[in-house]
Amino acid sequence: MTAAPAPDRAFDGVRVWRLPHRPGTHGEAAARALLGEVFALPPQALPLARDARGRPQLHAPLDGFDCNWSHSGQRLLLALGEGLRLGIDVELVRPRPRVAALAERYFHPDEAAWLRAQPDATRLPAFVRLWCAKEAVLKAHGEGIAFGLEKLRFAEHDGRLRLDACAPALGTPADWTLREWTPEPGYRAALAWRAAIIAP
Repeated sequence: MTAAPAPDRAFDGVRVWRLPHRPGTHGEAAARALLGEVFALPPQALPLARDARGRPQLHAPLDGFDCNWSHSGQRLLLALGEGLRLGIDVELVRPRPRVAALAERYFHPDEAAWLRAQPDATRLPAFVRLWCAKEAVLKAHGEGIAFGLEKLRFAEHDGRLRLDACAPALGTPADWTLREWTPEPGYRAALAWRAAIIAP
């Protein structure tokens, strides 16, 4: 039996793997195969299923773990942690000519104002950072962006995004930990988690 591949990153016990991705595919087969290696199980025997909202969940005897994955462009990120609820997002940084209008329509007003104040050269990367952070939290929560991107507000503190306010269904901002990074040139990623599991 070969050992599972080492994670590319680890954040406070949450392991993250970076995998190649073929655009146009869902990524679940690759995620399932890697998780099978991690737990020394054939992919088809892995107790992984999607809940009613489509969120992947590990079931007994692995129900103490949580996993999530995201893909964009030619990369897939898979996160795995124990005793927590997590979400991950990766985005290929590509031209988006209407980021200001998108922020005005879908983001919290304070975030839209922050983006408007950014120099032209940094507005797109700032938008992608906010998008990744919001997606990561909402994927951990289990609702995805349908919950409402405006229902959580991030602000930059000492160069890092931090959740400053959120709808009560998400708990409190203090419940959440967020990590941002550049998994490779041209991509941005965010990982969010909280210890308590939020009831669907």
